[in-house]
Amino acid sequence: MVLEQGDSVLCTVDRIVGTTVFVNIEGHGEGKIILSEIAPGRIRNLRDYVVPKKSIVCKVLRISGNDVDLSLRRVTPKEKKEVLEQYKLERSCKSILKSVLGEKTEEITKKICGECRIDEFLEKVKKNPKELERFVDKKEAEKILEILSCQKVKKVSLKKEIKFNTTKPDGLELIKKLLSNKKSVEIKYIAAGNYSIRAEASDLKKADNKIRETISEIEREAKALGIEIRSN
Repeated sequence: MVLEQGDSVLCTVDRIVGTTVFVNIEGHGEGKIILSEIAPGRIRNLRDYVVPKKSIVCKVLRISGNDVDLSLRRVTPKEKKEVLEQYKLERSCKSILKSVLGEKTEEITKKICGECRIDEFLEKVKKNPKELERFVDKKEAEKILEILSCQKVKKVSLKKEIKFNTTKPDGLELIKKLLSNKKSVEIKYIAAGNYSIRAEASDLKKADNKIRETISEIEREAKALGIEIRSN
């Protein structure tokens, strides 16, 4: 997949030269982090934050040719969690392929990832098994499909919070009605007009889309009822 500005990516610290940290970006080569992008405030000891071989989640600031500038301090806890969950999901998918393909796994994975993420591909072949035979022979495809049929690829989940504000005497009942028919997500009451919306899917993008669509629907319905809503 193509690396873009604003992406959050998993990196492994390679080396520290002066106050610049060089990392290997998972699947995308090298990137660097300058001192001011390591952490907010004054940094007394750089190695309190980064040491060689440590895995960290960074945000892409700029891409200029082969130069990729990253930030560690601008990654939110939510973004970090999402990237780590996605990495675990992809690692699980690769282990399925490796159980059949052995030493060929890396080569085949690179070809697949040139078109889409490995987890997206395995979801696709469940519906269209012939897709596998573009990358592996028929016998290997049959073995992989057999594993997929009895082994669920781990799903990932996302959660966002929304807050309602209304002065209507029947406001609580109206809010309950707004949230009662949202089947594709899990909605839970937190406290005083605050609710959490949780979605589960085969990848983060799909889970995020579920939440966005649900919140958009709630916002339209809430506006018609004169209820204010804010999402975090």
